[in-house]
Amino acid sequence: MPETTHTVDLPPCELNKLEEIADLVTSVLSSPIRREKLALALENEGYIKKLLQLFQVCEELENTEGLHHLYEIIRGILFLNKAALFEVMFSDECIMDVVGCLEYDPSLPHPRKHREFLTKTAKFKEVIPITDTELKQKIHQTYRVQYIQDIILPTPSVFEENFLSTLTSFIFFNKVEIVSMLQEDEKFLTELFAQLTDEATDDDKRRELVNFFKEFCAFSQTLQPQNRDAFFKTLANLGILPALEIVLGMDDVQVRAAATDIFSYLVEYSPSMVREFVMQEAQQSDDDILLINVIIEQMICDADPELGGAVQLMGLLRTLIDPENMLATANKTEKTEFLSFFYKHCMHVLSAPLLANTTDEKHSSKDAVVDGSNKNSAFCSDNFQTAQLLALILELLTFCVEHHTYHIKNYIMNKDLLRRVLVLMNSKHTFLALCALRFMRRIIGLKDEFYNRYITKGNLFEPVINAFLDNGTRYNLLNSAIIELFEFIRVEDIKSLTTHIVDNFYKALEHIEYVQTFKGLKLRYEQERDRLQNQKLNSVPSILRNNRYRRDARALEEDEEMWFNEDDEEEEGEALVPHVEKSKSEDDYPDSYGKFLETKKAKESEDKENLPKRSSSPSFKFTFSHTCASGAANGTNGTNSKSTAAQTAPASSTSSSSKHTSPSTAVTTKGGLVGLVDYPDDEEEEEEEEASPRKRPRLGS
Repeated sequence: MPETTHTVDLPPCELNKLEEIADLVTSVLSSPIRREKLALALENEGYIKKLLQLFQVCEELENTEGLHHLYEIIRGILFLNKAALFEVMFSDECIMDVVGCLEYDPSLPHPRKHREFLTKTAKFKEVIPITDTELKQKIHQTYRVQYIQDIILPTPSVFEENFLSTLTSFIFFNKVEIVSMLQEDEKFLTELFAQLTDEATDDDKRRELVNFFKEFCAFSQTLQPQNRDAFFKTLANLGILPALEIVLGMDDVQVRAAATDIFSYLVEYSPSMVREFVMQEAQQSDDDILLINVIIEQMICDADPELGGAVQLMGLLRTLIDPENMLATANKTEKTEFLSFFYKHCMHVLSAPLLANTTDEKHSSKDAVVDGSNKNSAFCSDNFQTAQLLALILELLTFCVEHHTYHIKNYIMNKDLLRRVLVLMNSKHTFLALCALRFMRRIIGLKDEFYNRYITKGNLFEPVINAFLDNGTRYNLLNSAIIELFEFIRVEDIKSLTTHIVDNFYKALEHIEYVQTFKGLKLRYEQERDRLQNQKLNSVPSILRNNRYRRDARALEEDEEMWFNEDDEEEEGEALVPHVEKSKSEDDYPDSYGKFLETKKAKESEDKENLPKRSSSPSFKFTFSHTCASGAANGTNGTNSKSTAAQTAPASSTSSSSKHTSPSTAVTTKGGLVGLVDYPDDEEEEEEEEASPRKRPRLGS
């Protein structure tokens, strides 16, 4: 049939033409234009109803061949993907015959019994009677069409995926209509909530109510954002959260599971709405019956060995305590208010199983060598279900460390929580030990010195090192995770932790050479130690630095400027270490060199005579000593050091008593300590001082 043909001519709707009709419908599916034309012809001629009449005839005659052709025809019409045809096929008078045609799949040896299931097995339950006929009809239609899509039609192949897009849309819009109609019926929803929260309602009835409500919320996901907002606001006004609080506390597992699903819809839609309700509730109720504490208790008490419900509840809790989805308005900050509430009223409930299963035994051991048998403390219950629960709680606490600041920090310090968590490093379940390690890794990852001091003071690396050594040479995830922890400390150069680890544990770790992490930590430690020593040497005040070794013109100018600046300062007080002034120009150095040597020899002989007497005198004390290498200026390689002592002058003494040449004032010692390098200008400085005795002596450098 050429595609340019304006219309499609349908064969007469007769039994002997069914094969021809089936071939026609099948052949047009590959061409969009021909599909359009066939759909138009079927709609205009009322062809579908005629085909369904033929179906009834074939079934009465048990015409199997005809029924197989009808299956192909009806299936092909569905794949035409036309909403107008669906309206006809899914009407009350036609839908069961359509389902009947789809029972006779030629590939199956026996027909399926879909109609029997829809009419007898599947029963429509009206939890609360629905008076609106149109609404009831829409619910029936949606259920049956969903059944056709999900059960009867085979899963479409990659090439057929778009064939049923209109069918999906048909179901979608039906659900939107159902939700809208129910939402507008205030009497219906009011009755629903009243029965849900009524203590007199029996368990079976309540289970049906909760399941209906769960399906109602599931349908609401089809709404547009604006309509969904209106839907959840309606539920909030009717009291959905107090109703859920009651239902979640019930013993029936099915009811609790359905209530958890409903709660998840609410949390995903608006965590702020749930948080606001919980904080208002806290002002009127005890901690035990708060909605969040009910959720935490359900998580802790989940009877499922695999903790399926607990995992779902943990995810909801994490959404509720996530600061990323908390609002900050001009009047109030939700983050501050809710987190303060959570840590005051709920955190103790969440951490209770963790604290109950880890003893509070503290270790004072600070030994450098870690004994592998020295365990932190005993893990009370190490069965699989408890370990899974503790892993979930640790996952939440780790999330708190990452996203909450001072709240979790205060809680960890007050409860000594990290020590208790690290007890789990002894668990026989490796996944739980890894959870404990991950908790510590997140804390260290913050690079907060407050946490670092807490860790070093409590010697909290000990259980980690013990677990590492106990693991031996096994190359597994625990081994790698612990090495990564120490590698992070090395790479980020966290000095306080590096020092603590090397001081206390390096002897136990130095034999590990398959990674360079621990040797790298030792190197970092030594570099920091050297840096601190150099810093101490460089921390001497600038006026005490030995500038005598700099013999360029700039150095002389600086010294002269300092000398003249000090000349006008206060002249009274103690006689400090005298320093010879440099007042002459560098041109005079060669002329004074002979005089300098003579003075030096005289001074040395005087020192030898007077040294024992002065060193024993109680009126002398060594103020400082300075050591350095001699410069290349005088051509010597030796190391000289000089100690200068000053005598405390009486209050009535004048500045003239502090002359450098006076034997009762200062002494230069030689023997164990070697004198400083001498320069030709020293003699000139001494002469200058003798010529000007009233000058205030300078501090030595």
